[in-house]
Amino acid sequence: MDIPELPPDISFERLPHTPEASDFAFEVKRAAMGPHIIARWGWDEAFQRNFHEQRFRDTPFCRIMLKGQAVGTIALTALADHLRLDEFYLLPAFQGRGLGTRILKHCAAIADARGWPLRLRYLKWNPVGSLYRRHGFRGIDETEIHFIMERVNPPV
Repeated sequence: MDIPELPPDISFERLPHTPEASDFAFEVKRAAMGPHIIARWGWDEAFQRNFHEQRFRDTPFCRIMLKGQAVGTIALTALADHLRLDEFYLLPAFQGRGLGTRILKHCAAIADARGWPLRLRYLKWNPVGSLYRRHGFRGIDETEIHFIMERVNPPV
């Protein structure tokens, strides 16, 4: 789904299914998630590229723009009974500055306006979980490698 702008300075541009757009999204993921992936499995370029290409075809990626500068990726998908937040990666130079919090609150407000929960998943060893818990997300499930979290409307 399209994500509305976040005034005064953040916009979300839907990425077309082109090699250039896919390469951009892959490089953002490598920069943001590479250290977490390498810590567990190392970096297998062919595997990571193939996995990314499958996700890129099936997920509505957007480029996060801050004052006209590309700073990350995000996808927000409307499902039958909730919104799913995926591929939310900020380039390292833009992490830890409150930008992720602003965008997370924006996505939560979109879900709240629909009266739906917002769900996401993240690697168990990624410290981003503390951000999600601070903003009302609670664990609802897990896999071998992911925690699956949900923020209900209103947060409990």
